[in-house]
Amino acid sequence: MKTFTDNAGRTWTVAINVDAIKRVKSLLSINLLEAVEGKLIEQLVSDPVMLCDVLYVLCQPEADAKSVSDEDFGRAMAGDAIDHGTTCLLEELVDFFPLAKRQVLAKALAKLKAFQTKAVETASKRLDDPQLDRQLEELLNQREPNFYQRIRELQENGATGEEVEAAFEAERQRIRQRIREGELPALTPGDSSGNSPASSASSPAR
Repeated sequence: MKTFTDNAGRTWTVAINVDAIKRVKSLLSINLLEAVEGKLIEQLVSDPVMLCDVLYVLCQPEADAKSVSDEDFGRAMAGDAIDHGTTCLLEELVDFFPLAKRQVLAKALAKLKAFQTKAVETASKRLDDPQLDRQLEELLNQREPNFYQRIRELQENGATGEEVEAAFEAERQRIRQRIREGELPALTPGDSSGNSPASSASSPAR
């Protein structure tokens, strides 16, 4: 059995056994035995709502004893609590299976963790790339042509340097978020000129 603490300070015990697996399948139509195939693990890791539903059902006898509804449980699950709950659930799943399947599932989890770590490192490097700042300024010019006019108006109205910088940084962060969410084109690796591949390709060779 593994334990984790939610954001309300409540400690929960996660225990996966046949009874718990039957309860999850009955209430959520999720078969935890499919975890060994790998796809269910990816779904649980990538979908915090699904994860919290499974955790609640696994902890339901304890939740009933504490008079905690699924809504109360969900309200206390965010941030590190989800991370800790995920770890408990996955480790319990590994421990549930017999040795042969346990080894397969352990390898699958190790590869998934390695992939997630690599993805975070790649995203971090991308956001730290100085070329991204140049792209942000270009996007400001292209999509917010009046932005620099607003900055000048702030300066003319007596705004401090800190206030102007805060306004500029807030806009940059908004565009960074839109790039991460795919609403704006991503940075083209190795493109230090700021030109798009299409515009570069259309230039005549000399």
